Amino acid sequence: MKNLLILVAMILTFGMTNAQKIFSVSNQAYADVKVFVVDNQAYADLLVYKVSNQAYAGKNDGKWFFVNNQAYAKKKIYFVDNQAYADLKIYFVDNQAYAGWKNASKKSLMY
Repeated sequence: MKNLLILVAMILTFGMTNAQKIFSVSNQAYADVKVFVVDNQAYADLLVYKVSNQAYAGKNDGKWFFVNNQAYAKKKIYFVDNQAYADLKIYFVDNQAYAGWKNASKKSLMY
């Protein structure tokens, strides 16, 4: 009985985690957040690492998994061509250890 309760608790805990599953929309009207990719990480609000499996996606810590269907996404983003129109400036990093927020005041955009 005790093992069953532990199993149920684990399923509920892992089932409720909000992974950063991202979908890139083709029209900014459908986006939750407008994103601009900067050339230098010094200008970024968020350093993003693209994970290869949704199980590795983070909880608003810069580890993103891009889904193929917007129904599975936590956030829908639109990539803008001009940073003046962006809500969030990101820089893609090559190592997940570098992923994370540089401007914590923008963190609420991805919740």
